[in-house]
Amino acid sequence: MSDTAARDAPALAREIFGDATSVAEKYWDWLAGAAVTRGLIGPRETPRLWDRHIINCAVVRECLAEGESVVDIGSGAGLPGIPLAIARPDVRITLVEPLLRRATFLEEVVADLGIDVAVVRGRAEEAAIVKRVGNADVVTSRAVAPLDRLAKWSAPLIRTGGRLVAMKGSSAADEMVEHAIAVKRVGLEDLVVRECGVGLLPTPTIVVVGTRNRSSGRS
Repeated sequence: MSDTAARDAPALAREIFGDATSVAEKYWDWLAGAAVTRGLIGPRETPRLWDRHIINCAVVRECLAEGESVVDIGSGAGLPGIPLAIARPDVRITLVEPLLRRATFLEEVVADLGIDVAVVRGRAEEAAIVKRVGNADVVTSRAVAPLDRLAKWSAPLIRTGGRLVAMKGSSAADEMVEHAIAVKRVGLEDLVVRECGVGLLPTPTIVVVGTRNRSSGRS
């Protein structure tokens, strides 16, 4: 059984999710329960689910405009896609996950939470996935791959003028420098490091944002 006190949304979560706080708490139940038993979340992460995972992802909502279509690749346990869907019900979110057990988990969670989120099983780089969910306004990800590979997988899914919004750690700026050529090669330019949740979180969430300015090539 999950610890009831730990489940209760902290004040910051209530501020972010508002009337949807109970939905976020139900998602916490899934992460603390089935996600752990199925190996999607480490058991040691349970005490940190709110700050390290749910809230940390939800503040990326600052990077989204009203009504945008968002594709979350390598979604795993639904991060950042599900917290974003709860915090920003105005955006249209699709979770892309290649592993069957994870995709099944996501389908169960989405159905239980009653949120308008699509789950698609497959790899972002597959032609069938590009055809099905491509032309997105935004492609998000969290801890999926180094920036060069992440850009290669994400760019074909992004419409011209759309954006990559990749959650990264403190080495984001270094990754941008290291992979600048590879990222530009697939049509993503104007990369910047952005902090989300400034003034809310003790340590803001770091994202790399880039714009797709031309057709992306494949190699």
